[in-house]
Amino acid sequence: MAKSNLKLKQEKKNSLKVVDKNAVKTTLYSDINLNKWKEYDHVKTDTLWEFPTRLKEGGHSNEYHGNYIPQIAQQIYERYTKKDDIVLDLFFGSGTSGIEAVNMNRRCIGVELKDELAESVSEKFTPKQLVTDVNIICADSASEVAKEKVQARLDIMGRKQAQLLMLHPPYDDIIKFSDKKEDLSNCATTEEFYDLFEKVAKNGYDLLEKGRFACLIIGDKYANSQHIPLGFECMARMNKLGFITKAIIIKDMQGNERAKGKTANLWRYRALAGGFYIFKHEYVMVFQKV
Repeated sequence: MAKSNLKLKQEKKNSLKVVDKNAVKTTLYSDINLNKWKEYDHVKTDTLWEFPTRLKEGGHSNEYHGNYIPQIAQQIYERYTKKDDIVLDLFFGSGTSGIEAVNMNRRCIGVELKDELAESVSEKFTPKQLVTDVNIICADSASEVAKEKVQARLDIMGRKQAQLLMLHPPYDDIIKFSDKKEDLSNCATTEEFYDLFEKVAKNGYDLLEKGRFACLIIGDKYANSQHIPLGFECMARMNKLGFITKAIIIKDMQGNERAKGKTANLWRYRALAGGFYIFKHEYVMVFQKV
C-alpha cells in the first residue's frame, strides 16, 4: 500500500534535520558557543559573586591598594567580548584590565591620570605587547584630550570604537589616590564626584561601539552618619547618558581586602554604636549601549 501523503511529508521533513554536533552558535559580542552552553560552568550567570581570594597568577599582584580583582575581568571579558576585541579602561590604575586582556587574547587601551603610575604599570608588559596589545595613555579621563588620544589609538588598532568599557572609579574620597584636582578622589563634595564621574562615563559612551557592554565596579560609603549610595547614583548617571542597565551584581569584598587585624574590632564597635552595618560587598554593574 502506498504511503499516505502526510507520512511522506513527515519523512521528508525528518530527512532534512541534520544535526551538526560541531556547529558553533555565538552572540555578536561573545565567543561562548551556545550549542555547548553546559560546558561553561565556570562562567557566572547569577548576581552573587563570591571569591575567597584574589587571583595572583598570570602577572597579577596586590601591591596597589584599590585595584579590582582579576576574576571580575575574567568573567566580564568572557561574557561580553570576543578574541582581539578592544577593552577601554578609563581608570586604568595598576593595569588589571590590560593584564587580563593579554591573558585572554584581547586588547586594551587604558587611561591613567598619574604619570608615575602609568610609567610603572607599563613595565608589566613587554615592549611588543605595548605596541600590539596594550596602550597606556596618561591623561584626565574626563577631558577631550583623553578622548582624542583614545580615538587615535583605536584608529591605529584598526577599530572605530571599543568593544567593552571598564570603569572602576575611586569610591568618592574613601581613598586619596593623588593630589591632582582632576582625581575623582579629591572632589570637594560627593555631588562634584558624581558630576566628574558622569563626564568620564560620557567619554566612554562615545568611544564604545553600539550594542556593546560597559562594566562599572563600585562600592558605597558611609559618611555624616548616613549611607551614601555611590553605586546607584553612578548607575543613574550612566542611564542618563543612554546606557541601559543589564545587571546589578553583588560581589563580596573578601578577595580584595587586606588583613584588618585589630581594626576589625574597632569597626564592629563603631557599627554597634552608630547604628550602621560594615560594608562587605561592592557592585559589579553591567550596562549596554543601545
